[in-house]
Amino acid sequence: MPPTSRTVDPLFLGYPLQALADAALSRARELGAGHADFRLERVRSASWRLRDARPSGTSDSVQLGFAVRVLLDGAWGFAAGVDLTTAAAARVAEQAVAVARLSGGISRAAGSEDLVELADEPVHTDAVWVSSYEVNPFEVPDAEKTALLAEWSSRLLAAEGVSHVSAALLTVQENKFYADTAGTVTTQQRIRLHPSLEATSVDERTGAFDSMRTLAPPAGRGFEYLRGTGWDWDAELAELPALLAEKMKAPSVEAGRHDLVIDPSNLWLTIHESIGHATELDRALGYEAAYAGTSFATFDKLGTLKYGSELMHVTGDRTAEHGLATTGYDDEGVATQSWDLVKDGVLVGYQLDRAMARLKGLGRSNGCAFADSPAHVPVQRMANVSLQPAAGGPATDGLISQVENGLYIVGDRSWSIDMQRYNFQFTGQRAYAIRNGRLAGQVKDFAYQATTTDFWGSMSAVGGPQTYVLGGAFNCGKAQPGQVAAVSHGCPSALFRNVNVLNTQQEAGH
Repeated sequence: MPPTSRTVDPLFLGYPLQALADAALSRARELGAGHADFRLERVRSASWRLRDARPSGTSDSVQLGFAVRVLLDGAWGFAAGVDLTTAAAARVAEQAVAVARLSGGISRAAGSEDLVELADEPVHTDAVWVSSYEVNPFEVPDAEKTALLAEWSSRLLAAEGVSHVSAALLTVQENKFYADTAGTVTTQQRIRLHPSLEATSVDERTGAFDSMRTLAPPAGRGFEYLRGTGWDWDAELAELPALLAEKMKAPSVEAGRHDLVIDPSNLWLTIHESIGHATELDRALGYEAAYAGTSFATFDKLGTLKYGSELMHVTGDRTAEHGLATTGYDDEGVATQSWDLVKDGVLVGYQLDRAMARLKGLGRSNGCAFADSPAHVPVQRMANVSLQPAAGGPATDGLISQVENGLYIVGDRSWSIDMQRYNFQFTGQRAYAIRNGRLAGQVKDFAYQATTTDFWGSMSAVGGPQTYVLGGAFNCGKAQPGQVAAVSHGCPSALFRNVNVLNTQQEAGH
């Protein structure tokens, strides 16, 4: 990992990290575990919310605890604790071994021959990794955060036609210490935040209303993001009221087949749902089914499934700077990587943890194990899954110029997709009619609908690097008990031909 001037929080380093790990791992070995790992986490999450420039709620919470996971005779065992003493760490290891024995006994009694094995991973000794940020938001006074959100809200409220404004800032500092019986020891710190503002307009005469939200994505950055590093907040806030006013007066979209130019602020979510989840190997194998289903991209299709057009190059990446799923090492001690999921339109890879990689003979894990708290077991979670831009590709205006009759869609809003990540529909913050290669004003009540392979197969042009934006979300859900992970998805603007567009008002009336 590259050197960094940022350092791990001294408060976290003050815990007896190595002593607790040694107590847990040595006890697990004594009880026969073939593999054991120890993970201590401190996750601080804080939020500030304003309604019409006035505070409406704040929160500041800390999760602190540790977990021990063991592999005994091919069965997993897991237990967690909050008492940061070596005696407690040893007891939790004993509990994890007892769970593994019980689990293995049940499996054998049921006639199962499935044994968990882990893909090999080099040992990483005393590795330290800190995410890319300049100003830790937890070192900024709360009054400054609230004042900035209030000032931005007041700007919007002062504009004609804006009736209400909601503002929010979510921040997270995540510290993890990991050690295992192979000798890997890692210490990490990640910072991420999500600022957003949403303006609402109400027509007092008719009662009609609509809203529009800022496009700034959540990011693995520090408070410098709100001070203008990585996003032009002044420009976006200045244009938002006029865009909302235009949307209020916009005509309803004409349903039918349209060419679509989709902005990264919308396309990232389509990538998340139709590619990100579909290429999780545990989902493709049916191991993950209860939470949002499995995947149409089953393992027998690896290397042959025509996922989309030949322009389609999608990567999984746990190393992208400022990515929400970016980290140095995953929760199995695997050094993170970047790899191909779809190349030249063909499915060529999956997202893996160590057990899934070994199960299907895929070699090394690509570092996708993650637990969202010290009380949860690591599960296979999504990397930063991104559509790559075309080298020398056009700007967004250049894509729009290739459309005679279509739509330009900006910003994410609602979405729906089936349990195999195949049939879907998406809406957006706003859409513009395209006539003869030029924007011709906003339309509303739109949604685009397709199957995954038809949609990505219709992609006829991909924007250049100048159109690439790293979008994402804080709230990707998976597993039972449910876990939540933050993940980013980068993409350029892209052109899709002959996509079905619904009029949502007409559909609602049916």
